Amino acid sequence: MKSFKILVIPGDGIGPEVTREAVKIVSWISNAGLLKFELESDLAGGAAIDAFGVPVRPETIARARESDAVLFGSVGGPKWDGKVPFENRPELGVLTFRRELELFANLRPAKCFPALAGSSTLRQEVIEGLDMMIVRELTGGVYFNDPKFIESLPDGQVAATDTQRYTTSEIQRIGRVAFELARTRRNKVTSVEKRNVMKSGVLWHQVMTQLQAEEYPDVELEHHLADACGMQLVRAPKQYDVLVMDNLFGDLLSDVAAMLTGSIGMLPSAALGAPDAVTGKRNALYEPIHGSAPDIAGKDLANPIAAIGSLSMALRHSFERADIADRLDIAVGNVLASGIRTGDIRSTASEVVGTVGMGDAVLRAFQKECESL
Repeated sequence: MKSFKILVIPGDGIGPEVTREAVKIVSWISNAGLLKFELESDLAGGAAIDAFGVPVRPETIARARESDAVLFGSVGGPKWDGKVPFENRPELGVLTFRRELELFANLRPAKCFPALAGSSTLRQEVIEGLDMMIVRELTGGVYFNDPKFIESLPDGQVAATDTQRYTTSEIQRIGRVAFELARTRRNKVTSVEKRNVMKSGVLWHQVMTQLQAEEYPDVELEHHLADACGMQLVRAPKQYDVLVMDNLFGDLLSDVAAMLTGSIGMLPSAALGAPDAVTGKRNALYEPIHGSAPDIAGKDLANPIAAIGSLSMALRHSFERADIADRLDIAVGNVLASGIRTGDIRSTASEVVGTVGMGDAVLRAFQKECESL
């Protein structure tokens, strides 16, 4: 049996706690003989600053490149906010992974489990049955482009500059990811930009329109302005299937989509590079989108479902075992249906458990689902 190498980087805040629950499932899969995994661990973010003085070391990037997947926790927190130079902040750790591994495609599913249809702040009929995928361009745009600087002006004011820039090829490659995903779902792509005020939006609209006409005429394409999309996400989110957008809008709107599901603690993500032309292997990093949540770190309160869901995405996109991923997703749904909840998704009739309790419950349900494998 082929062995897959996973680099585990727990990070900061609740990162180590939620990652630990995902790793328990990885270990069980390996011990059960369903797949064979080799686990290694390293540091990034604030933990790496404390240990090595930098948010990520070149050696860690090299280990990630040699791995089949990276399971990532979270980075940052008040311990380092304003206390380290901007150029050495914890968040630079994950940005460096994205840049150095060329992880240009960020997949962020937003799915409402039936048991949580009443947990959203929106009416149940608005989000019940929600199942969308946000495809975010991850290595370009305003977060990565230069020039980026703060300067003093002659009149005594201070000005800050960030640069938004996209090329035809960058838009095409993320567009292809969205169209290919749509073909496996409901065959609809919504391209999101701000062409009414941004030149990058004008190009984005043109390239996506041409790409659909030339390569994906079988897939429905519509265009939404980013602000209108934000409104529609809280008005009628089920109209969407696959949404594709730039780095900035993807960051903002995926967090809006996260709250539709009841809690930001529910949403996983995958950051993928292009497959190697010879081996087919792709660089990949999987992480929950909820951040480090330092206010609840170390209290056994964090919801590990997003971290577990990130493992499910790794099973699909890096380990080619969608059958195991399906069983893991079913296990999560069954646990929620049984009334077991962490505090962020609690209901009046639920059994509230902590991080470890939720991880154990999902593992038990997953083991049961895997009996037929």
